Amino acid sequence: MRTRRAALVGALAAVSMIAVSACGATADKEESGGTGGADKPLTGLRLMVPNTPGSGYDLTARTVTQVMQDTDIASGVQVFNLPGASGTVGLQRLVNEKGNGKMAMQMGLGVVGASYTSKSEATLTDTTPIAKLIEEAGAIVVPKDSPYKTMDDLVTAWKKDPKKLAVGGGSSPGGPDHLLPMQLAKAVGIKPKDVNYVSYDGGGELLPAILGNKIAFGASGFGEFLDQIEAGQVRVLAVTSEKPIDALKDAPTLKDSGIDLVFTNWRGIVAPPGITAEQEKSWVDSMTEMHDSDEWKAQLEKNGWVDAFVAGDEFGTFLTEQDKAVADLLTELGLA
Repeated sequence: MRTRRAALVGALAAVSMIAVSACGATADKEESGGTGGADKPLTGLRLMVPNTPGSGYDLTARTVTQVMQDTDIASGVQVFNLPGASGTVGLQRLVNEKGNGKMAMQMGLGVVGASYTSKSEATLTDTTPIAKLIEEAGAIVVPKDSPYKTMDDLVTAWKKDPKKLAVGGGSSPGGPDHLLPMQLAKAVGIKPKDVNYVSYDGGGELLPAILGNKIAFGASGFGEFLDQIEAGQVRVLAVTSEKPIDALKDAPTLKDSGIDLVFTNWRGIVAPPGITAEQEKSWVDSMTEMHDSDEWKAQLEKNGWVDAFVAGDEFGTFLTEQDKAVADLLTELGLA
């Protein structure tokens, strides 16, 4: 899976480089006000990725722009990376671009948490919500020789001595892999402060820790483990989605295991504050058209993404709810 993703990222990066050169010809002609006419491709758009090339945000952003350009929704879209402080450097840049209707930022649940743990002055509630695009379920996994065969086995041992059983995740405090075990702990009656969470720098470091029995279990996006699951090196005790996942047909959901929790890592797009209603509508309409295309549906299937599209005010309501839920949990942990 990593090979396929690497190849796609490389291809999309090439598309983006072409887009950057094309953008110079159009951006000068169009200021940061309105976008193109109803029947013309939008021009001069910039989509910021608040972390490094090759990341999940980066892959999503480059896929979005590729589909927009392939379907003539937009031309010359520039994707650029501005990493730092778990996405909050990019968030601050976006908020500073007040009124710029040509810029937007790829983001997700991780940026919500980071805005609190990084003590960011800028918050996602300062931005203009455009659309939530996809969701990706998490998975609770153990090495093949783990004594825990079911979620009930794991939870029984975990509740007996929460601090003894280490759980690993591929994100820093406030990120999705940190929020998942904390919410899981609350759902099974464990105080989040008692959870022994070990942070790893992405799935590349998390996986060896699981395989090497350095942690009792891992909590992360299921896509990180597909190759090892297929090879029988890792066992999935449960997935965190509402319904079973096609790629993991034998894995129960947490609800199937008697745990009342659904957790998904999501990704979406927001624009700067202070843009006009016309500019906001242009972004929402272009994302809606992109989402409805066959090209986007093909990318959802190719990447194993769950379609979770909501736009405009509906996404704004969702974003407000997510912000409060994350803030409450991190406050309970003393991290916000």
